[in-house]
Amino acid sequence: MTTIDAPIRQYQGTTLPAPGVWEIDSGHTEVAFIGRHFMLTKVRGRFTGITGAITVADDPAASTIEVGIDMASVESGNATRDEHLRSAELFDVAAYPTAAFRSAGIVWQGAGGTVDGELTIHGVTRRVSLEVEFEGYARDPWGGHRAVASARTRIDREDFGITWNMALETGGLLVSKEIQIEINLEAVLKGA
Repeated sequence: MTTIDAPIRQYQGTTLPAPGVWEIDSGHTEVAFIGRHFMLTKVRGRFTGITGAITVADDPAASTIEVGIDMASVESGNATRDEHLRSAELFDVAAYPTAAFRSAGIVWQGAGGTVDGELTIHGVTRRVSLEVEFEGYARDPWGGHRAVASARTRIDREDFGITWNMALETGGLLVSKEIQIEINLEAVLKGA
């Protein structure tokens, strides 16, 4: 890696974070999910207990990402639903308290790219691809350097062993299998 002279740099005509370790700021990061109830209504939830780091390399494709998610930190705006999500029928946080993502390959072009990696939820690991956008950089009032990014993907929750559902009298299922994941991430440059 190169010496950090500035928290951002120009890479192929685009502003990107400088090489270094960028630690995820859990207070300003969320992993959100969207499923459908009765196969119609979008139900949103989020996890706020996010930890991890992005190690940015000189070549963005050589960067790495490791993230941990506290599954008990789920919030959906409804306490009863949150308890059901934490229960053995769904996330089973007593047995599987954390989920994790570890990058395995990055294809970067301009201010965005695809991050392939291994997502582990409910004790099951599957390969997923995230569409990522670098949203920008800010210097905070305390002299810290912050990078902001967003990402999205879709998964089938049953691929991760989360199969609870109920059949509807009119056909279909109570909860969709396909779940949309949206990530909004803020990271702070360590040692700057």
